[in-house]
Amino acid sequence: MTFLRVTLFSLAVLLAYTLFANILPQVQSNPPAEEEIELGSLDRAGQIAWGERLFSGKGTCTLCHNKLGRAPDMLAMDLAEELRSRIEDPRYTGAAKGLEEAEAFEVYLRESMLEPSVYVVPGFGKKGTQDRESPMPRVDVPPISLTPAEIDALIAFLQDRAGVEITVPLPAAGTTAAAEAGADGEEEAPATTPEEVIDRYGCAACHDLDGSGADLGPPLAGIGARLDREALRRAILDPDAEVAPGYEPGLMPGDFGEQMRASELEILLDYLAGLDGGEPKP
Repeated sequence: MTFLRVTLFSLAVLLAYTLFANILPQVQSNPPAEEEIELGSLDRAGQIAWGERLFSGKGTCTLCHNKLGRAPDMLAMDLAEELRSRIEDPRYTGAAKGLEEAEAFEVYLRESMLEPSVYVVPGFGKKGTQDRESPMPRVDVPPISLTPAEIDALIAFLQDRAGVEITVPLPAAGTTAAAEAGADGEEEAPATTPEEVIDRYGCAACHDLDGSGADLGPPLAGIGARLDREALRRAILDPDAEVAPGYEPGLMPGDFGEQMRASELEILLDYLAGLDGGEPKP
């Protein structure tokens, strides 16, 4: 009888909690919908607006191109005059020289995203390279991974700001941004060395690593002596959970957990955990 009474009491308590829970207002949380753009429906104004969103969003341009001085503040300058000056600079060795202005701007801007070391703005090169190597990562590979249509939209936005004719084509009809993102062919093979991981995900563009001189994020020399492996993992996957003193939150992308393969993350963690006073541990 005691067992039966305990069982009935337990069922009554569970029933009471269930009824009470159903009386309370229900709040449902849905993840934000990913932007889905019908590329074929974009007119020129829509392409420019998309480029502007990419500049401050997925493209992560404003992480460096801002008033902090890590890279030229493209939104604050006379962009047309600046681009003319760069293309005319004898140090510029790209393909924009000799072209009509609007087309030259397109070629230069595309080069700056896909081959950023073709021309490095004086004073903004990697430390120790005499402005021959740019700290800017390519935008068409992880972690940024812009598609061809997204790169065109960025160029259209910048050409519009420069006040020249927009020369990039409008996207072809019949595809969406998400479909285009998955239509680039075979998936890139995972990085297999620390150097490959660091290069692919642009770590040295923001953190001083191996003399890169970058100062947007904390220097990584000796990081293994300051943080254990799990703290390093949190710093990569959830960078705003604990921000190093003297640095602003929101600067480091928070989606490396989606961009990196698990093997790449472990390779990077092994490397960082082994850094002690600027030298890898034996």
